[in-house]
Amino acid sequence: MKKHLLALCLLPVLGLSSVPAAFAANTAINPQNVSTAPAIPAEKLQSLPWIPLMPPVSQNVVLDASSAGINAGDLTGGVAAFVLPADQGSLEITLSSVVKDLSVYAPNVLILDAQMQPSAFFPSSYFQYQKPGMTSGNRLENVMKLTPMMGQKQIYMLVYTTKRDLTETTRMINPAKLYAEGASNAIPDVADPVARHAGQGALTVQVKTEQNSGNIMIGKIFGGSDAKPVVVGNVAPPTAYSAPTAASAPVAAPAPAPAAKSEPVLNDTESYFNHAIKQAVDKGDIDKALKLLNEAERLGSTSARKTFISSVKGKG
Repeated sequence: MKKHLLALCLLPVLGLSSVPAAFAANTAINPQNVSTAPAIPAEKLQSLPWIPLMPPVSQNVVLDASSAGINAGDLTGGVAAFVLPADQGSLEITLSSVVKDLSVYAPNVLILDAQMQPSAFFPSSYFQYQKPGMTSGNRLENVMKLTPMMGQKQIYMLVYTTKRDLTETTRMINPAKLYAEGASNAIPDVADPVARHAGQGALTVQVKTEQNSGNIMIGKIFGGSDAKPVVVGNVAPPTAYSAPTAASAPVAAPAPAPAAKSEPVLNDTESYFNHAIKQAVDKGDIDKALKLLNEAERLGSTSARKTFISSVKGKG
């Protein structure tokens, strides 16, 4: 059976400082493991109204009774579907779900590669409660750092909630405690409010690019010559989202990356690129290593990809 290889660069390569704080605390969560993610039929995915996001961008989405949904497995309520660029380097995505009227949407996130194959999964437990601040209220929030593999033009992000999530709640902080904490006063013994989880809510998605590589690589490491285009459309009313009208247009997945030149590269050039790729991976700069790999293969290198893969696996 053909397998899609997902590389997850965790602590051995990037170090603890590169992992979001909430994720570091949730060591049991492994986004690389998509075995617990829902199996969603391709036709259901392709029919969703996908919202294109071009970083840097902040997009607000309201999920209500008119929002698109997926009737599959444990999924319930509205869903939000986004198309992200895969050719601009690493992506830093902050997803927030706002608490309103003691109700909050508990998001789960499924990341799909250019061929709409599951590549990373962030369950609702990954998105933790955050106290209100100067410009933000009570919310569930966390950061996802992704590095799309080369040869892709776009990847996909699906946000949904489940029936199991609706049976749970989120305990918040009492405003009196928050005030006392800020004023360095004694914390009063008062009950904290509890928000119920719902199938509707309000999301904010912030996307930006960064030079440092993300923790999670999206897509296949080994080539893409057998990839077939994927076309997604929009059959649900676009009013289900607070999104630009461009979301209503079909989004086509890219063609496979062009093959490397047939003529061999000079030995000195091959050695230079292999050494530079190893150094970049050792420093945790996967984004730079990917760019070097891309350039090396453009020049005709036959060993750069093997060097990159072995280096990421810690065997270089």
